[in-house]
Amino acid sequence: MRGGRKLVISPDGAPAWAKPRTRINNTMVKALARAFRWRKLLETGVYATVEEIAAAEKINTSFVSRILRLALLAPEIVEMIIDGLQPTDLTLAKLMKPFPVEWKKQMRLFEIDGRIAA
Repeated sequence: MRGGRKLVISPDGAPAWAKPRTRINNTMVKALARAFRWRKLLETGVYATVEEIAAAEKINTSFVSRILRLALLAPEIVEMIIDGLQPTDLTLAKLMKPFPVEWKKQMRLFEIDGRIAA
């Protein structure tokens, strides 16, 4: 036993299962936080347009629009990113490009198999 857990050893001597390594990407997490915060500001009427958010934040309207789109990501993808379990090739640059609104299509596009590691 290791740390109160049973460890299963395969015939070749290697552990049979290893917990997935987390790779928290702070840049992606911050972008998601901004997206959801900006969406809430729009929904609650604090700002009426993307242009108003851009002016208040002193950033480009196009950038606000691309980040804001992240609030449309499938919950599974958002959870994976926050937990640091996203595929290694999933980058903020890739997320900033147009993607489908349908969650299943997003999962296919970003090559996510739909299971969340605990």
